[in-house]
Amino acid sequence: MPFHEDELDVAEQSHLQSLTALEAEGDERAVEAALRPRSLDEVVGQTRVRDQLGLVLEAARRRGRAPDHVLLSGPPGLGKTTLAMIIAHEMNTPLRLTSGPAITHAGDLAAILSGLNEGDVLFVDEIHRMSRPAEEMLYMAMEDFRVDVVIGKGPGATAIPLEIPPFTLVGATTRAGLLPGPLRDRFGFTAHLEFYEAADLDRIVHRSAGLLDVALTGEGSVEIATRSRGTPRIANRLLRRVRDYAQVRADGVVTHPVAQAALALYEVDELGLDRLDRAVIDALCRRFGGGPVGVSTLAVAVGEERETVEEVAEPFLVRSGFLARTPRGRIATPAAWEHLGLTPPPMAAEPVEPTLFEE
Repeated sequence: MPFHEDELDVAEQSHLQSLTALEAEGDERAVEAALRPRSLDEVVGQTRVRDQLGLVLEAARRRGRAPDHVLLSGPPGLGKTTLAMIIAHEMNTPLRLTSGPAITHAGDLAAILSGLNEGDVLFVDEIHRMSRPAEEMLYMAMEDFRVDVVIGKGPGATAIPLEIPPFTLVGATTRAGLLPGPLRDRFGFTAHLEFYEAADLDRIVHRSAGLLDVALTGEGSVEIATRSRGTPRIANRLLRRVRDYAQVRADGVVTHPVAQAALALYEVDELGLDRLDRAVIDALCRRFGGGPVGVSTLAVAVGEERETVEEVAEPFLVRSGFLARTPRGRIATPAAWEHLGLTPPPMAAEPVEPTLFEE
């Protein structure tokens, strides 16, 4: 059955109206942000993390203190920024946002910390990319709620202690292994977000469809969810593109055939592989006989930067069993050959043991 606006409660109706206004203004980023859950109760999936975090926040509320610092890790698009916003909302405190690459000097961090009020939540995205001097200043701020600001240079330099009101740092990272041990140890609660199951993504698509006032059948929702690579951000993006197709080329209802046709138009196949994913395994199989081949050579073959292939395409291809990393380079698995409708050569048909070694 289609999912319609009348199934929403009053609060959701108001939220829907604000979303409609944002879409009318063409603010795509604001619309994406408006689809985020606003409380822990609205979060779908991530049950373990949600329960653990809820306990941490409730205990802090009962003590009347700021919660311990929180570290969130995991692949992009799984809800790290959303959880930071929820933490601030649940504690009824302001949220200050910044990112690791933006903090290039210790003075940058000192300026941010000096502007905090008691109980504020400071969210630092990609915290592993902070500069080393700022990182060392953060140690003292997290532990003792103070920083030493150095005035002057050379023998005449003076360190002035600056007291900071108790605050909660929420750090997000896609590469937790790059965080130094002393920084990781100062977080009172750490959580790793996992990829979502298709059933959870189906619920997310239905919720977003209601907020966007999209008529959606159960089969259409499942089709979008199964092609979303286990990632809510991708699910919401695909829903909006399928919604566009349904409005322009169909009767406005996202059914199974409409979803299939729309996703085919946008080059997202039944397993969630997009143009770049298929280009990578196609080049690996057709041009390099299944590998092994270095990632830099592979990137040149598909006309992309090495970082794009390594950070955007590879994680999903490895997780889906289409590509393996070996000490000598990347190798296509038998599943990749089969997906392309090709017959692997004898060597490519041999099982490949995955390894953490990279080129």
